Amino acid sequence: MNATLLELEDALNEGVVQENLLISMSAPDLTQGERSAVSQVLTTPHLALGPQLVEFEKCFSELIGPYQCVGVSSGTAGLHLAVIAADVKDGDLVITTPFSFIASANCILYERGFPIFVDVDPRTGNLDPNLVQEAAQDLIQGGVKARRWLPASGRANDSLRKGCLKAILPVHAFGQPADMDPLLETARRHGLVVIEDACEALGSEYKGRKAGCLGDIAVFAFYPNKQITTGEGGMIVTASPEWEALFRSLRNQGRDVFDAWLNHSRLGFNYRLDEMSAALGVAQLARLDEILQKREQVAGWYGERLADLELVEVPFISPYTTRMSWFVYVVRLKPPASRERVMSELQKAGIPSRPYFTPIHLQPFYRKEFGYREGDFPVTEYLGNVSLALPFSGVMTETQVDYVCEHLGRSLTRY
Repeated sequence: MNATLLELEDALNEGVVQENLLISMSAPDLTQGERSAVSQVLTTPHLALGPQLVEFEKCFSELIGPYQCVGVSSGTAGLHLAVIAADVKDGDLVITTPFSFIASANCILYERGFPIFVDVDPRTGNLDPNLVQEAAQDLIQGGVKARRWLPASGRANDSLRKGCLKAILPVHAFGQPADMDPLLETARRHGLVVIEDACEALGSEYKGRKAGCLGDIAVFAFYPNKQITTGEGGMIVTASPEWEALFRSLRNQGRDVFDAWLNHSRLGFNYRLDEMSAALGVAQLARLDEILQKREQVAGWYGERLADLELVEVPFISPYTTRMSWFVYVVRLKPPASRERVMSELQKAGIPSRPYFTPIHLQPFYRKEFGYREGDFPVTEYLGNVSLALPFSGVMTETQVDYVCEHLGRSLTRY
């Protein structure tokens, strides 16, 4: 280990607190420009639905293409409104992935729809298009074949068995697009809406096409660990002017553009994106290429240093991914390595790490509500057992990456 790493380790062991030695799980990439943009909003009378939100939506539309963009308070809020636009109602079905952050399934439940989980590709962790095609055909046909896609509690539910399949909701996990062409083919064949959960994938490309421009509706998110951040916030993208108008109404308590003050045409929500968040988004978006390049560099450092560790599998990038947008850096630990022991060893060295993801169907609520159990989705469960997120952000230094990789390698030597 070189002198810099020895100094870093000694400082951590002695409890020395220095900013350049601290390794966080993630961190936003912010400059004085972002801070000034937010501060400037405080000198104006507009704190909600003002000019900064208009500018953020305009800049996002210029980035993503000729699409309508509607800012909302979070990615989860955006997914919820997308489910409403897809006309998902009580008992309707939406095919989606169990290997994701829980919001991509919860948003279906908000409208009393039902998420139909389909297992994932073992290489990418994204939806398996062949299984999606099979599930869609069986669910539309109904009967015995449809029952196999339902959890234990759903097989005895007459209303659920008769539910209408409305949409497919693929997730671009970890910043890598799902294999969209076959998913879109299945959707078009059966008249289904495709909702892209692009919350982790800003800037990624699939066969030269931008994530967020592939389905009928897409949603991005700007939580502090995302590629760009607005603190909290999200953006809905669609080519449909009708859906754009619906989203603008729904985010603002159901007020339509022609409604008088305090008049509300439909049931809506408080999903507005505030002006300070939007101003931060405008400043961050102007630096997007720089931010993505920095994250790619950090991922490259990890890839170089971990390539020779026999018990570590680095992320697989599919040939159809023409641009990877690095959201997190998730490795897979091979047997006989113990993920829990590795995490404990890393923590002792001052290095945070996380299991990523815990399968949605094995979350306590989904087990209790729907009767899911181990073995229902073997690939997802395998990935959930072996995947480990390492510290990652565009502001990590090469020395910090060296330190993480050195200690990860040490923790695996016992095996």
